[in-house]
Amino acid sequence: MTDQNKDIDTHSGTETTGHSWDGIKELNTPLPRWWLIVWYATIVWAIIYMILMPAIPALPGMGTNTRGLLGESDRDNVAVAVQELRQKRADSSAILLGASLEQIETDRELQQFALAMGDSVFGDNCATCHGSGGRGAKGYPALADDVWLWDGTLDGIQYTITHGIRDPENLDTRFSMMPRFGRDGLLEAGQIDDLVEYVVNLSGREADGAAVERAAPIFAQQCATCHGEDGKGMHNLGAPNLTDADWLYGGNREDIYNTIYNARNSHMPAWDGRLDDASIKALAVYVHSLGGGE
Repeated sequence: MTDQNKDIDTHSGTETTGHSWDGIKELNTPLPRWWLIVWYATIVWAIIYMILMPAIPALPGMGTNTRGLLGESDRDNVAVAVQELRQKRADSSAILLGASLEQIETDRELQQFALAMGDSVFGDNCATCHGSGGRGAKGYPALADDVWLWDGTLDGIQYTITHGIRDPENLDTRFSMMPRFGRDGLLEAGQIDDLVEYVVNLSGREADGAAVERAAPIFAQQCATCHGEDGKGMHNLGAPNLTDADWLYGGNREDIYNTIYNARNSHMPAWDGRLDDASIKALAVYVHSLGGGE
């Protein structure tokens, strides 16, 4: 378009491209000079970077990414960092294995390592059932409190993790078995109803007095061996305390009835052979820290 034929927008005084849509003309406004300088500079910088550093996209005809004149490689750097981390972890794990659980809890640096390692192991292997942070769920014990079915000491927690609970493949597993009083016909439905009232009364709630009286000899004969005459449970048998407000499978009458009728013999796998000794020890320290342990 010659100067004589230039189309100048009357409102802005800017030359147009000659294109228009529905009467709207496109202005031929040049890009700002600073913007062009920055753009050209980024192109130059990209070329220099591609020559000096590894180029992610392959250059035409090269077949793969170029190494770059500086010989840098993120993959090699990551491999070195991972190897250094593994060596550091191996050294710390060796120290962890050589220390007693009590020593770990009094050595701040070693304790921090154990807690960090235990947190990672817990998230990968235990949180699925026990929940994030050990909050637990119905049928899965909460680990973030001081209520323990079995031994809640550091050594006891480590033993439970190592050998599991009712694990058929581990001879040293923690084991106890509650009878299925209703399902196996050991007690009649009315007797189970009375026992429900007895357990409700043990936990300090209002219950049918006549039923409690009828159930007393049944509890003494059938339940006290594991739960104790006072109903406070026994750690060595994994028998829960029936006098508090903590219920693994629910504490309403229906839940208690189902527990007596069908029994609740849950299972936890033994982690011996699945986790190394250092991981199990770190996990014990971590779980103990969640609720204070015993």
